[in-house]
Amino acid sequence: MRRIIVAGNWKMNKTRSEMQDFITNLVTELDSFEELLALPLICPPYVYLQESKRICGQSKLEIAAQDVSKYESGAYTGEISAPMLSSIGVSYCIIGHSERREYHNETDNEIRDKLLILRKERIVPIICVGEKLEEREKGTTSDTIISQLSEIFRDVEVNDPAEQIIAYEPVWAIGTGKTATPELAQEVHSLIREWLAERYSSDMAAGISILYGGSVKPDNFASLLQEPDIDGGLIGGASLALVDYLTLLKTGNRIAGTLQS
Repeated sequence: MRRIIVAGNWKMNKTRSEMQDFITNLVTELDSFEELLALPLICPPYVYLQESKRICGQSKLEIAAQDVSKYESGAYTGEISAPMLSSIGVSYCIIGHSERREYHNETDNEIRDKLLILRKERIVPIICVGEKLEEREKGTTSDTIISQLSEIFRDVEVNDPAEQIIAYEPVWAIGTGKTATPELAQEVHSLIREWLAERYSSDMAAGISILYGGSVKPDNFASLLQEPDIDGGLIGGASLALVDYLTLLKTGNRIAGTLQS
């Protein structure tokens, strides 16, 4: 059964003291859960990864990186490699985020390289795909998503559904306050799962978690999670305040409980 994942992407936000307070208080709050069925995951900036891991200790909170270099090592000033992430115990990493595609001109081929190098270090990639507003308006959403998936997973074998997570980001809904309706989001999540079934197998596709990332907030998360192919959220602004993140996590945990019963 796929686990609901509540992934908070902090992007370029929070000072060190703000990070310390948030992670410390979140770890304390996690102890109050009778049963934690949803996976809490926070993606802080690079400079806080190691300290975040230390504060987490043996808690159930997981820490993820926001990006990784496609190179293993070398003269790439400012880059962070997968072996570096692995060496400090980071086990998840976002790749292909729409902001990396737009502001850093990342291509699907580069994202594929990052997928492979993370696999080598046994770090689970959170692979982002999604369409822009003009692609949605032209009716080419399906073509865009399938093109992205086809290039990223080109000649990539998947032996375990837990080896990767996919996040659908409708780019037109990120930071705009606009959110795809649960029905629209489900259509694309279903498309992704159908593509995975054709590329790999129905069993493999059924086991891969697909997150939604597009202005997820406490008041719309439950309705999104009610859809059969939406397995959690990749959450930006609403993950910055502890009270909001906890509300999202509690929602995910409650719905995970209903799915198990």
